[in-house]
Amino acid sequence: MSQKVLLNAKEVNIILHRLACQLIEKNTDFSNTVLIGLQPRGTFLANRIAKILKEEYHINNIQLGYLDITFYRDDFRRGDKTLAANSTEINFIVEDKNVVFIDDVLYTGRSIRAALTAIQSFGRPNEIELLVLIDRRFSRHLPIQPDYRGRQVDVINEEKVKVNWIENDNEDSVYLIEK
Repeated sequence: MSQKVLLNAKEVNIILHRLACQLIEKNTDFSNTVLIGLQPRGTFLANRIAKILKEEYHINNIQLGYLDITFYRDDFRRGDKTLAANSTEINFIVEDKNVVFIDDVLYTGRSIRAALTAIQSFGRPNEIELLVLIDRRFSRHLPIQPDYRGRQVDVINEEKVKVNWIENDNEDSVYLIEK
């Protein structure tokens, strides 16, 4: 098994700032926009984006939540592996809001389909957008595309993209792992 660095810490930081700026361009003051990190790995990216928006761009009214999609997945109870649920933490109304789903890697699109179903329990959003750090372009099973993407990567199915966050993995990096 070999691995190749796709993004180092400096490149991840640059991309995070670019994504934050793109969100500001579209949402200006965030008065009608909420950020929702998809559990588990999207929460690290969502936290980092929210921190940049608050600390560096002085946008203080960021509403940030976390959505668990475990029981909405179409592969739930399909394998031998038991899926462990995470917690959903959405302490605001999404009715008529612009929702930005945030996840680390867009692969088949099935997680996003599950998130679209799960969010309906919290109201009917005005609009839903998708922000991802890595877009695995040629791996989609569903017609889902990101509105904001950090890096687009052409990966064959036998390869894996691994995103590391300093908060969880002691470094900010993205690797392409060949099995």
